[in-house]
Amino acid sequence: MELSAAIADFDRSRVADRVANAEQQRKRVLAEFPLEAWPALEVERYALGCGPGTYCRLMEFDTVDLGGIGGGSAGKHIIFRRSSGEWKLAPQLGSDLEAGWTRLRAQFVAAFDAVRREAFDELDDLDALRSGQSLVTKSLATYFPQHFLPVFSGSHLRSFIERLGGTPERGATSWRANRQLLALVEQFPELSEWEPHELMQFLYDYFDPRERSRPIWKIAPGEQAKYWKDCLEGNYICVGWDELGDLSQYTSDTDLKDAFTALWPTSAISSAMNLLAYRDLEPGDRIIANQGMSTVLAIGTVTGGYRFDDSRTDCKHVVQVAWDTSHARRLDTPQGWRRTIVKVKDSLFAELTKAQSAQNPRAADVEPELPESISAITAALHRKGQAILYGPPGTGKTRLALNVALATHGRTADIDGPNRNAAVTELLETGRVRLVTFHPSYGYEDFVEGFKPAQHPGTAGLHLELTDGLFHKLCAEAAAADEGDKFLLIIDEINRGDLPRVFGELITVLESDKRGLGVDLPISQRVFAVPPNVQIIGTMNTADRSVGHLDAAIRRRFAFVHVGPDPEVVSGTIGPLELPELLSALNDRIAGHLDADHQIGHAYLLHNGLPISTEEELAAAYYHDIVPLLEDYCMGRAELLHRVLGSLVDPETGRPKIITATDLPTSLATEFTTSTSGLDE
Repeated sequence: MELSAAIADFDRSRVADRVANAEQQRKRVLAEFPLEAWPALEVERYALGCGPGTYCRLMEFDTVDLGGIGGGSAGKHIIFRRSSGEWKLAPQLGSDLEAGWTRLRAQFVAAFDAVRREAFDELDDLDALRSGQSLVTKSLATYFPQHFLPVFSGSHLRSFIERLGGTPERGATSWRANRQLLALVEQFPELSEWEPHELMQFLYDYFDPRERSRPIWKIAPGEQAKYWKDCLEGNYICVGWDELGDLSQYTSDTDLKDAFTALWPTSAISSAMNLLAYRDLEPGDRIIANQGMSTVLAIGTVTGGYRFDDSRTDCKHVVQVAWDTSHARRLDTPQGWRRTIVKVKDSLFAELTKAQSAQNPRAADVEPELPESISAITAALHRKGQAILYGPPGTGKTRLALNVALATHGRTADIDGPNRNAAVTELLETGRVRLVTFHPSYGYEDFVEGFKPAQHPGTAGLHLELTDGLFHKLCAEAAAADEGDKFLLIIDEINRGDLPRVFGELITVLESDKRGLGVDLPISQRVFAVPPNVQIIGTMNTADRSVGHLDAAIRRRFAFVHVGPDPEVVSGTIGPLELPELLSALNDRIAGHLDADHQIGHAYLLHNGLPISTEEELAAAYYHDIVPLLEDYCMGRAELLHRVLGSLVDPETGRPKIITATDLPTSLATEFTTSTSGLDE
């Protein structure tokens, strides 16, 4: 929607309550932490992890209407205390708590003084504050609302600046970007009378930068939904694993994974990874509450950030949610929902919310949201013009590239739809999307131009004829088309070609700032340019050849997007075997004994695009695909294969045991997924 139309469409009265709540919360901060108290503020009154009533807890969890800074680890607070009692300080503060706190507090005081004097440039000299830019910007907006808007995420600020016609400053801090956004808003007279929190709500309602990158999660409110009544009445969702303590104390997935493994050595590691996604849910995210594998209890919209509620007896990890029970139903087809937290396919969510969309006239005009994986690639293409999708085999890189093609050409609804293959075929037939596979003999003459043997009717023998290559033809068609028409070349197995030889002098004009710049082709002496509306996606398997082996000039001109195994794609069970846990546990072993580049992709556990579901399909995938691949990786080293497959290898022969299809699920579950911790059933 255009800005002027959005302004006219926005109902200011709808957010009156939030504006009032925000002002009450602001007054609370000023009352509990007045500016004049900051020079003597104690670290225990400031830091998260020191119980209720601290400044950081107030700013993150108890003043949501002032603007959110939830998600991520407690590292954004610059100093915090872990549940073990250990203090964590940002690197700029060193390791001494007293000295670090004295320095941080002094910089907060200096920041407040600089804003009071309207000396905003001085803020960028306060280096310790850079580790907590969202917290610092929220603090400045709270104490000085006339100078800052209640938008604190750097990426959100940059997106809003662009939507209002500005160009974000490169490397700008969040507070500096916030000031730039405020200056842009002030250029619109119709917005001059709006309250800051009206402006914030308006920007997120119409131009939310998160809309195209939000996964949808299914979250069970306890075993057999035993907490559902309380969750529904209290407008929240909760999960267990309370022994982990506050999830915000973990600064990386490795930290949480290590803590998870220490507490539950044989439990599902993917449950630990999904807990991070749960912790980082943001207002506006959508979730499904379920009971078992077939019952949808409600669909919810997240309204507040994660908190660890130690006052509860159990299920202490809590997120505020507004529930809509109108979508409650029993599904005809059971889902792979035995675990507490599971990613939901966009197609299933669309089916569940179809009735609501039909009743909402605005929803019909909204293009379906892009899955997170696709939005990341489209962003990379926008930035560089070309990208390489790299990762282990079987992670669906080519399929993902074709899905990007569908999204780029307005076919987002077909990505997970039943007519996807037909839609891809139609797109390839238009010529705007080309698919080619590189191989060692593929050369410059195939890609750009060259003399090739040709025979004309009525003449004897062959003669050489100048022939345009695939990329030359694509660029010529793109140059003749409208500038808004996108042309996409997908190069499968891009690392199998001799890239410097294939691309030749075109390496230079691939760069985004050199698009349209002509170069002389050495064979034909013609001038050639790569139009701005041409994009390239390459795919490469890291098990075949590392990214590091690519020519340095190629690496500089391509954005590299990692595509790893996704256990959620194979969500399902075969007897006692949880497919996501099998994939996660097997890949953990491969990464530990080989390396991450040789992990197993989720495609090995799919059949016709769906998770395998029978003992026979599992046996075929295991013995025909996975085992031969692992034997190849281990290069005949029986002891290495034994470390990866454990008891599934015969110790005498060093060969994988032959297990009947009926018994294979139990054997794999025993070896790789011996615990059911975190399951819904």
